[in-house]
Amino acid sequence: MKRGEYLDRMIKEKGFTIMSLSKASGVAYTTLRSMIERDLKNASIDNVLKVCKVLGIKADDLAKEEYDELEISSTNTSLPELNSKDEKDIQKELSRMIEGLESKNGYAAFDGHNIEDMDDEDRELLISSLENSLRLAKRLAKQKFTPKKYRN
Repeated sequence: MKRGEYLDRMIKEKGFTIMSLSKASGVAYTTLRSMIERDLKNASIDNVLKVCKVLGIKADDLAKEEYDELEISSTNTSLPELNSKDEKDIQKELSRMIEGLESKNGYAAFDGHNIEDMDDEDRELLISSLENSLRLAKRLAKQKFTPKKYRN
């Protein structure tokens, strides 16, 4: 596996899309796409560091020439999978959070504006970020609070 494939896989494993990573890191979407397609050849160190920071990976990991499948799976903390009840709970909590963002007396979404003041792209990014965060939190909680005898 080459650097670009590894980066693409890490983006997906961390719950990002290229567009959401672009927004979060400040690296242009086309630059990220080019980094992946060209296996990071000619990528600026500044952009690589920004991407690594958001993904929570070391820049050294992207410096390798080749990656083993086993090595990648060992870096991923194998969190428990979500079942249908978990998915239902996540959607319920996400709906509650979005309702709070939509009300004038609800949460501040960004810079004191509610979700209705955002453009469609920012709104989608916020919602997908909330959903990814809820999924990760649920998986971490399942790992932490599931008794050992019930773990796979």
